[in-house]
Amino acid sequence: MRAAPEATAASSPLPSQSKRRGAFHTLTVSAVRQLTPDAIEVVFAVPTELAHAYDYEPGQYIAIRTKIDGDVLRRSFSICQAPASGEPTGELKVGIKRDLGGVFSTWALENLHAGMTLEVMSPEGRFTSRVTSEPGAAGAVHCAAIAAGSGITPVIALAQSVLAASPTTRFSLVYSNRTAMDTMFVDELADLKDRYPSRLALYHVLTRERRSSELLSGRLDAGKLNRILDDLVPVDDVDEWFLCGPFELVQLCRDALGARGVPADRIRYELFTTGEPGSPTPQRGRPIVVDPGEKTCTISFRLDGTTSTVTSAEHSQESILNAALRVRGDVPFACAGGVCGTCRAVLREGTVDMVENYALEQEELDRGYVLTCQSIPTSEKVMVDYDA
Repeated sequence: MRAAPEATAASSPLPSQSKRRGAFHTLTVSAVRQLTPDAIEVVFAVPTELAHAYDYEPGQYIAIRTKIDGDVLRRSFSICQAPASGEPTGELKVGIKRDLGGVFSTWALENLHAGMTLEVMSPEGRFTSRVTSEPGAAGAVHCAAIAAGSGITPVIALAQSVLAASPTTRFSLVYSNRTAMDTMFVDELADLKDRYPSRLALYHVLTRERRSSELLSGRLDAGKLNRILDDLVPVDDVDEWFLCGPFELVQLCRDALGARGVPADRIRYELFTTGEPGSPTPQRGRPIVVDPGEKTCTISFRLDGTTSTVTSAEHSQESILNAALRVRGDVPFACAGGVCGTCRAVLREGTVDMVENYALEQEELDRGYVLTCQSIPTSEKVMVDYDA
């Protein structure tokens, strides 16, 4: 998917925005709870002096950084509990599911325990509700979500928040898993249904187990999805949609909703992975050698009020993020796969080829934002602004 094959520098300054810079702090694991044979809930204790740094909106994520077998790894995990309405609870909960071949998730499931410390970045992400923050939105708002597997982690926080917003808000959730044993937060979802029996519609789809309803059994393909939209969650009754799961499912749902006339700005989506093989996630910035006489590109970036400049070989096809990491280790990023949007910056000068974009929406592209992990310079000079 290439939302912006060629991005050009923004022609005018953007309006000022309050933006909290993602920063890492060392937090202690206070509890680890088994959710399924391949998934855990991890609870971090947040000290009082850092409470403000870890304020978050439902649907946001954190990045965790640690060293495994000599390599520093970063991975992003969604916060799986709605924020407290009153005083901070002093804790942060995320869900971690084992990925096939995933170094970090396998290590976490086998090694994490209470008392360990990890570096945790302050919350980021824009997979949050727009309609519930609109003026007068406390009325009869109906939100709906389609999630699969670990895609439930941000969605359960959104559902809790929407249902608690007012006595008239509603939430419909279609949740797909292979089997009942693979279903994360099944007890929490049941408790939520008991608390809001008339306002939460919960549909469990199992792909490898037969259910009493044929509609809720088997793979969630185009035919089944359209029947669900016809019979269970009619699109005309929904104010905002949340989609989270594998790339193929999210794209299938976006296409189906778009075909039914749902405006793009009413569809919020988030991917954990693209489902496609890619380059290794950069952690320090891979070395780039520039030979004498070789054609080069000058990459400048502004971060925390300081401007740095790096020279890159044109043939290397080096991303802006990789170049920045070669000279500054605190450049913001989490997934480095074009999925999370943590590394976004405004392109102030030059042009770039943005290889993939699964994170930026059209309004952000129109304002000059690019994903630096996916942006390859196509001009002799490029300048990006992380502080925008």
